[in-house]
Amino acid sequence: MAKPGFLLVSLSVFLLLNSSKLPQTVAQGAPSPSPSPSPSPGYVNLTHILSFAGPFSTFLGYLSQTHVIDTFQNQANSSAQGITVFVPTDEAFSSQKRPSLSNLTQDQLRSLLLFHALPQFYSLEQFKNLSRVGNIATFAGGQYALNFTYDEGLVRVSSGWVNPMISSSIFSTPPVALYQVKRVLLPEAIFGAAPPVAPAPAPSDGKPSDSDPAAGSGSTAASPTTGSVPGENAAPRRSCGGAVVGLFFGLMIFW
Repeated sequence: MAKPGFLLVSLSVFLLLNSSKLPQTVAQGAPSPSPSPSPSPGYVNLTHILSFAGPFSTFLGYLSQTHVIDTFQNQANSSAQGITVFVPTDEAFSSQKRPSLSNLTQDQLRSLLLFHALPQFYSLEQFKNLSRVGNIATFAGGQYALNFTYDEGLVRVSSGWVNPMISSSIFSTPPVALYQVKRVLLPEAIFGAAPPVAPAPAPSDGKPSDSDPAAGSGSTAASPTTGSVPGENAAPRRSCGGAVVGLFFGLMIFW
């Protein structure tokens, strides 16, 4: 029969030898940590971009005055569709004389600004397919629609009154696209149908343009050629006539 002291010492040695294995067993049975969530897209501050990207203070001022900037900002950062905004330059507003924007009501001005944005992100390449769709509704509603044409990378935005091209990309990273235009987009829902465009006047001096292919050929045809065949034939006729006259006087003398 083993003594109690011997049993206590044996138990202590057993626990000491196996104590190093206990943390390893616990670590192996512990669940693996869950992967960290992917970072969300960064916040896009439209006011900050338009303030520093170019001469857009007039457009930005109207957006702030009518609180349309809040609508655009919410769409840019709180929606899955994103937003596309066509931003007129300051010069586009200063050169806009007829129709005038000064007589618009606050609601009409708000609709005019909403007319400059689509409630979805579009890259420049996507306008190629968008040009085949026809009318595209804007933030202002169904009757405020835009049309697009795409020709070898050149995109034009048609509002009924004007048809400016996208002159540059201010910012184009999903979900926000900001494109510069050099005309204010005027909706027919506010200003009515656009007046007919007068034909371009003919050049006042009547001269053909440099691109007219007939200009070069006409000047060449009008220029006589030195040493032409008619000039060469004229001299022999005069020489022949002189010989006949000399022969005539010679015969008279001989006669």
